[in-house]
Amino acid sequence: MNRNLTFVVTSLLFWGIGEGMFFNFVPIYLGKEFALGEEQIGLALGTFGFFSAVTHMPSGYLADRIGRRPLLISAWILGLASAFTMGISTALPFYLVGLFGYGLTAFVSSPLSSYVTAARGDMPVGTALSLVSASFNIGMALGPVTGGWIGDHYGMRMSYLVAAGIFIFSVASILFIKKQPLDKHDPEAPPINLWKNRGFISFLGMVGFAVFAMYLAQPLTPNFLEGVRKFSLSETGWIFSAGALGNALFAIGFSRLDPRKGFLYAQVLVMLFALIMWKGFGLPLFMLGYFLLGGFRAARPMAQAQGRELVHPSQMGLMYGTLETVNATIFIFTPPLAGYLFVIDPFLIYPLAMGLIALAMMSTFIFSYRKVQHA
Repeated sequence: MNRNLTFVVTSLLFWGIGEGMFFNFVPIYLGKEFALGEEQIGLALGTFGFFSAVTHMPSGYLADRIGRRPLLISAWILGLASAFTMGISTALPFYLVGLFGYGLTAFVSSPLSSYVTAARGDMPVGTALSLVSASFNIGMALGPVTGGWIGDHYGMRMSYLVAAGIFIFSVASILFIKKQPLDKHDPEAPPINLWKNRGFISFLGMVGFAVFAMYLAQPLTPNFLEGVRKFSLSETGWIFSAGALGNALFAIGFSRLDPRKGFLYAQVLVMLFALIMWKGFGLPLFMLGYFLLGGFRAARPMAQAQGRELVHPSQMGLMYGTLETVNATIFIFTPPLAGYLFVIDPFLIYPLAMGLIALAMMSTFIFSYRKVQHA
C-alpha cells in the first residue's frame, strides 16, 4: 500500500471513531434534546439526505476537472466545523445548521472513490474501495460504545465535542496526501456520453431500487431500539458498535468477491437484519442483527466497482458522483416515509423491507451481470 493510501486509511480510521460517537444517535438526540416526534425526525433526516444528494454530481465533475485533493481537504474541514457547531448548539436551528452542514460533506464520496481508485496500484478496484471502507468502519466500531457511555454520564452533546477533537487528527492525516494527475480521453475518440450509456443507466436503476429496499428499515431503527425495545444509550451503543464491526469485516470479506455476487450477498444480509429487528429479542441478538447490517455498507464498494467497469476512466469522478446522487436521493425521501410507517406501526417496516429486498435481488439478477470493455 503506497503512502497516499496509508494517509487516507489513517485519516478515515480517526474519522470513523469520531463519527461513530454521535452519528447513529442523531435520531435519538433529536427526540430527547429537542422533543421532536418520529415524523419530524424523519423529515429532518430526509433534509439531511437532500443536503447530501445535491453535492455528489458537482463534486464528481470537479474531481475530473480540477483534481481530487482540494475537494478532500475541503470536506474534512467542513466536517470538523459542522461537528463542533452541533456540539455547542443548544437551540434546534443552530443544531440543524451543523447537521445539514455535515450532510454537505457527502460531496467527499466521489473524489475520495476516484482518488483511491487512481492510487490503488495493482489492487482490484473493489479491493481498494473495500479497504478504505473497512478502515472507516473499524473506527465506527469503536465510536458508538464511547459515545453511548459519554451520553449516559455527561450528556449526548458532549459526544459531539469529543468527536470534533478526534476529527482534528483525521484532518491532520489527510493534509499529507499528494495530488494526482487528471485522467484524459483521446479527443479524436471521445467516450460515449454518460447519459447515453444504456448499460450504466440500467445499472443505476437497479442500484437505486436495491438501496431503497435495504435502507427503508434503517432510519428510525435507533428510535425503535430506544423507544420500543427499551434499550439504554449504552446498550444501544453496543448495538451500533456491533454494526460498525460488521461494516468493517464484511467490507474486508467482500473485497475479494466478484462485485456482482458481493452486491447480491449484501442484500441477503440486510434482509436478515430486518428479520431480527422484527422478531428478535435480547441485546445479543440485536447486536447480531446490526452486525449483519454491515452488508449495507459492504454493498457500496461492490456497486462502485461494477459501475467503474461501465465507463471510461475520464468519466470516473462523474460516474461515482452520479451513483452517489442516486443513493443520496434515496436518503431524502426514505426517512420521512419510515417516520410515517413508524407512527402507524413501528414493526410494520421490517416485513415490508424484507419483501422489497426480495424484489431487489431479482432486479440484481437481471441488470447486474454485463461487463463492458473499454480501450
